[in-house]
Amino acid sequence: MSRQYIDCREYPSDKHCSVALAADDTKELLEAAVQHAVAVHGHKDSPELREQLTKLFKVGTPPLTAPIAKAA
Repeated sequence: MSRQYIDCREYPSDKHCSVALAADDTKELLEAAVQHAVAVHGHKDSPELREQLTKLFKVGTPPLTAPIAKAA
């Protein structure tokens, strides 16, 4: 399995979050992403949240510079 990541900098929020998470294992990345979404962004842990987060995973590692946030 290849390294994957999720990068909060790609998504606009009132927190202006600069966190990017990466892992070699999809389950490990999902758990870290869920913990972050719940603790920092106030989301509720649910099957729907987990599905949405998994769809945002990308192959590779996060870029060093912040990507341009996508419009909501």
